[in-house]
Amino acid sequence: MTDQLVAIQDHAGVPAPTAVHLTKIAVVIRDDLPVWQKLNMTAFLASGVALSSPDAIGGDYTDADGTRYSPMFGQPVMVFTADKVRLARTLERALSRGVVPVVFTTELFGTGNDDANRAAVAAVTRGHLDLAGIAIRADRKTADKITAGLGLHA
Repeated sequence: MTDQLVAIQDHAGVPAPTAVHLTKIAVVIRDDLPVWQKLNMTAFLASGVALSSPDAIGGDYTDADGTRYSPMFGQPVMVFTADKVRLARTLERALSRGVVPVVFTTELFGTGNDDANRAAVAAVTRGHLDLAGIAIRADRKTADKITAGLGLHA
């Protein structure tokens, strides 16, 4: 999915951004987890979006001294919270719309490598995954439908 910026008009004298993204990145984390787990998991989930959507990555950064820094997403990442039920519902909404999500289950906090992570997910049916969080990148309207009713992380 190639992201594009679309110019938008100023309506009734209200200042508006000069452009909006056609896609949205959303991370949904379970609301009952310790802060360190939320932060750790958000980083892992974002890495999955980055790998599956290389066109979401912007260009390199360079400071005034000429020091080069690695690129990041070229668009905002919205971080939402949900309880276990809403998190499972969000996963089903994504899958029913053909969006392939990144998933993180509570078991992954206790594993030590990628092979063990994938084995932990593979050992459980989708309906029995103990979801800690998911991430998606989809067109804006689809992402909004998937995350409808969720609050932004405070």
